[in-house]
This record gives sequence, C-alpha cells and structure tokens, in this order.
Amino acid sequence: MNEPSPFELPKRIHHYLATISKIYAQHSEQHIQQLIVNAQVRVIEGTSFDNWNGGMNGHNVILTVPESVYLSFIDNKRDIEEKIKDDLNKIQHVQDEFFDNVFIEMEDVDSDWRKASGMLVTQNRTISPDATRRIWGDDGFRIFLSHKSNFKSETANLKKELKFFGISAFVAHEDIHPTKAWQDEIENALTSMDGFVALMTPDFHESDWTDQEVGYAFARGVPIIAVRLGRDPYGFLGKFQGLRTDWSTAAVDIANVLIKNDRMLNAYINALSNCPNWDQGNTLAKVLPSIEKLSVEQVDKLIKIYNETQEIRGSFGFNGTKPTLYGLGLVSHLNRLDPKRNFEYTPKRFIEQFIPF
Repeated sequence: MNEPSPFELPKRIHHYLATISKIYAQHSEQHIQQLIVNAQVRVIEGTSFDNWNGGMNGHNVILTVPESVYLSFIDNKRDIEEKIKDDLNKIQHVQDEFFDNVFIEMEDVDSDWRKASGMLVTQNRTISPDATRRIWGDDGFRIFLSHKSNFKSETANLKKELKFFGISAFVAHEDIHPTKAWQDEIENALTSMDGFVALMTPDFHESDWTDQEVGYAFARGVPIIAVRLGRDPYGFLGKFQGLRTDWSTAAVDIANVLIKNDRMLNAYINALSNCPNWDQGNTLAKVLPSIEKLSVEQVDKLIKIYNETQEIRGSFGFNGTKPTLYGLGLVSHLNRLDPKRNFEYTPKRFIEQFIPF
C-alpha cells in the first residue's frame, strides 16, 4: 500500500493550472492557454531541496501535449516552460514547497510516422490516365496549392487566375472527387505534381496536413514556392526567402517565379492562345520580363500565337503601344532573348523578322 504523500503542493496542481489558464485568457495568451488545457499533467515530488528559510522542497511538473501543440512551441519551448513555472509559483501559497521545473513533453508519436511525414521513399506510385485527367485536366503546369481550409475561397479563386498562365492547380477541398478516398486523392496529386506552392497564411502550421504536404514536396524534389500571406516560412520552408505578395497579385507573382521552368514556359506559351480579352492579355504580359531564355522553336511559336490571337495582339502589354504603362511589348523581349534575329512590329502591330536588304 502506497504511503500518503507528505507534500501539499502536488495535490493542488490542477487548481493552479486552472487559475493560470484564466490569467492567460485575460492577457490574450491563448497559445499558452491551449497548451495548459490540452496537457496531461504529472508531478514528480521532491526533486530538489533548498535550505533557505528552514527548508524548501521543489517539485517537477511534466506537461505532456499532443504533437501539433508541441511542435507549435518547439522554437521557444524553454521560455514557455520557465514562464509557466514562474506563474505557478506566483499564485501558490504553500510555505515550504515550490515548483522547481516545468517540462513540456510530446505524446508518443504515431507508429506510422515515417509514412505520415511524406518523406518516406517507397516504390513508385502508379497513377492511371483517368486519375491524372481528373486531377489536372488535359494540360498545364501542375501545381499543388497547400492551404488552410478556412482560406478555401481565396485559394479557389487563385486557381482560376493561375489557369490563364497555363497553370493547372490542385485545391484539395475543391478538387477531390466525391467517390475517391480523401487521402488517396491527395497522394495522387502530390505524386503527379510539377511544383508545389505553400500559401503561408497565419494559421498554416495548425493544419494536420500542410506540413506533411510540404515534406512530400521536398521528397519529390519539385520546385517549391513559399508564399508569404501573413506568415514567414519555417522548418524545411525556412531555407526559402518566401514570396511576398497578397491575394490580389499572387497569381502573377507565382507565375513570374515558375516561368524559369521550361515546362512551365511551354505551358504559358500554349495558354496565350486562350486569352479571353485585352485586359487579361495585359496581365499575362507582366510575366514577359521574367523569361530568361527562349529556344528558336519557342520564339517562333510565340510569334505565331501573337499574330493569330487578336486578344493578345490587341493588348498593350504585348503590342507595345503604351510603353510607359505596359512596357515595350513582346518584340523587345524577343530581341533580348534571340539577338541573332531582329524582330519588329508592322504598322498593324503584327510581328515580323526584319531582314535588311
């Protein structure tokens, strides 16, 4: 039979935690309150003794929290432990006892953590043509948009805007077919994507899935963009500076980064023939300065699409008729990227190669 504890302080630990939880709520420190509320509590009694004032016994407090809570504190864990310890000692009134240390620990990790990380190298996943077409459509540069579900409206709109640039985007909460298992379809998209975009909203890290999607993208080695929409990149994404933008300009800014990829460049060129109007043509032209190289075939295809597509030819960004507002137009970029040939606009703003007599 266990001997009764000679100490008073450990018996009151839940009362003290409840009190400081209310204090954190009043001081708008809900992130620490969340830790307190979700913790399993264990006290190790008599871990230290201080001779001051007749003798003082110290106790260690162990707070075991879920993985998602633990990871949110990992960068300042020691500071949070010290704060909780100090706050507990401020409100307790047992004369000859004190809280010596507070330790925050993580619950046992899922036994399948390797697979859950998205980093595990396994045999190649085979995706059927029907599944690929269902997820991505028939063409375009395939981008997985990793996002928090409470921004699904903004993300769905971004997907529509990216389509004009030749980007086929996957938005999980919009694109998953109702007859497919949710996780299976996510893995199909991650396995067949050409690039990955993390939409770093303030609560991006709070999702159970976003960090795993990031890990999968790193394991695949695809181009990754961390878009700063209220949060800076962290963890694996911390190696990137992050793309500073907002929802209104995100599509253009993302396209400007991806256009350096040759497959993306081809998708962009092909998409120009589907431009719906002159205004959209002006938007598409904002990518032209970011193009770093063009093959002879790509130059010729650009000229052909320009000359045959009225919506592109009529836009100021491509025809160069308002250079102070929209730039010098497509000809200036063709001559920059293909200096061996000389291109010019005809009086009716078609593009031809200039051959001197």
